[in-house]
Amino acid sequence: MDGFAGKLDEQSDEALAALAAREGSDGAAFTTLVGRFRERTWRICYRLLGNESDAHDAAQDVFVALFLQRAKFRGESKYSTWVHAVAVRTCLMQRRSRGRRLRREGTPTGADLDQQPTRRDAPAPGAKLDLVQMLDVLDEEDRALVLLKYAEGYEYDELAAIFELSVSACKMRVSRAREKIQERYGGSGGSGG
Repeated sequence: MDGFAGKLDEQSDEALAALAAREGSDGAAFTTLVGRFRERTWRICYRLLGNESDAHDAAQDVFVALFLQRAKFRGESKYSTWVHAVAVRTCLMQRRSRGRRLRREGTPTGADLDQQPTRRDAPAPGAKLDLVQMLDVLDEEDRALVLLKYAEGYEYDELAAIFELSVSACKMRVSRAREKIQERYGGSGGSGG
């Protein structure tokens, strides 16, 4: 078995995915893929969800989904792109679910609504900005696009495949997201970039 496992380590992700699609429930090819993608998948989940516990749960959900859908990988993109797309969709679904649950559990009363700010005020000059707070002005998908682009270093063609958008649409959405953050938090001093 060690010789077989050694040969698996030499296989491309796409070749392992093809093997995994034909394997049973405890196949070595899928196990090898999980080992290759465990850390990056968890990191993506952590960046999108914001805490360790949710990231662990989401990463586990991602690998369960990958296992259940292992025969559906068609090879039209890199396997890594497919894995990361499943991770992003899983995290977006969890964030939306969490948001609905929080709104249901914490719906303010009429009196509380009068005290709710209509928009976040820009911080005082010189105040430290919290990146998570800054990204919260974006909708879920744009937040994920920005995080994957700038925190994870994805190229626009990879983002296009993950989000099922054109490259130009990805560029436009990232640009608009940056503008929205700059409008809210006073990005007038820099030229962007």
